[in-house]
Parts: sequence; structure tokens; C-alpha cells
Amino acid sequence: MTSELTPQEAARGALRAGLPLGDGRHEEVAMTANYIHSVISTLRELDFGETPPASSYRAGQGNADATV
Repeated sequence: MTSELTPQEAARGALRAGLPLGDGRHEEVAMTANYIHSVISTLRELDFGETPPASSYRAGQGNADATV
């Protein structure tokens, strides 16, 4: 597990990407980045087993009969 992004690291990363942040935004951006990281970490832990990728699904194709 990685440590959480600090406000200073968020500011440094944003500046490196060409997106300088105002002084009041560093903490908000760090909190948002940490939240996104936690969601992605959770998704990576899911076991999809034999589930095919979404790109293999074709909407509108298949059986339109609602009977079971």
C-alpha cells in the first residue's frame, strides 16, 4: 500500500504537469487524488473471474424474449 499524497506533493505534481494550483487548492486536490486512488485500489481487488470485458458486449444483440 502506498502512503497518501500530501498537499505539497499534490502541488508539486500539478506544477510538473503544467497545472499550477492556487494556495487554497493543494489540500482539496490531495484529498481528491487520495479518494480516487482508494477507489481504484478497491476495483483492482475485485475478482471478475470469467466475466468478459465490456468491449465484448453488443447492445441490442441477443434474445429479446423476456421469458425465463
